[in-house]
Amino acid sequence: MWPFRSHSSISSIGMTGGMTDWHSHILFGVDDGVENLEDSLEILDEYADMGIRRVWLTPHIMEDVPNTPDGLRSRFAELTQAYSGPVELRLAAENMIDPLFEKRLAENDLLPIGERGDHLLVETSYINAPVRFRELLMEIKRKGYFPVLAHPERYRYMTEKDYRWMKDNDIIFQTNLFSLLGIYGPDAAKKAEWLLNQGLTDIVGSDIHRPSMLRFFSQSIRAGKALDKLARTAQNQLQ
Repeated sequence: MWPFRSHSSISSIGMTGGMTDWHSHILFGVDDGVENLEDSLEILDEYADMGIRRVWLTPHIMEDVPNTPDGLRSRFAELTQAYSGPVELRLAAENMIDPLFEKRLAENDLLPIGERGDHLLVETSYINAPVRFRELLMEIKRKGYFPVLAHPERYRYMTEKDYRWMKDNDIIFQTNLFSLLGIYGPDAAKKAEWLLNQGLTDIVGSDIHRPSMLRFFSQSIRAGKALDKLARTAQNQLQ
């Protein structure tokens, strides 16, 4: 067992040092995530204390939240101008697979993720798969991108057969750390554990939307609930 029950903060365990957060809603005022610059800076300061090296800011682009790459770049410039800490900030987007995404994909009007700019973070409805879902994943690949499926553990319609098909077709899975801690309920937590235990999780992100989620994380650590999961997720591609 990891002897971590006595630790009182995230940073004190030393396990988050050097990590990359691959999914966050820290860019303020653009979606259902952080609302203002002050909260963005609060989270980034906490990330610096935790030793997190890099964070991808991945605001939603979807029909209900019709952000544009240019508009997000403008807001990102405001944040980078205001932030002077050590965490490296990178801009991408979380793309809902819907007609707006299909249009942007056709026009190559996208904000890819990854240092080479050849991965796309995508999501679907939690309840139903998009029409032509598998065909669209293949279309993303034909366009020269690697699909990264955000929080696969949260899709109620997905079965083991769906997960296996995706891995057979080189779809990258990005699991939410907070799913493992139970913040999205027992079903998502169970699926997240299964994906991790099966070696299907490729990268991990926080999907953080507000500072209170970090406080929840700290409370989980103090209660001794988070450390085993953090230890295992730290072995994934978090650098």
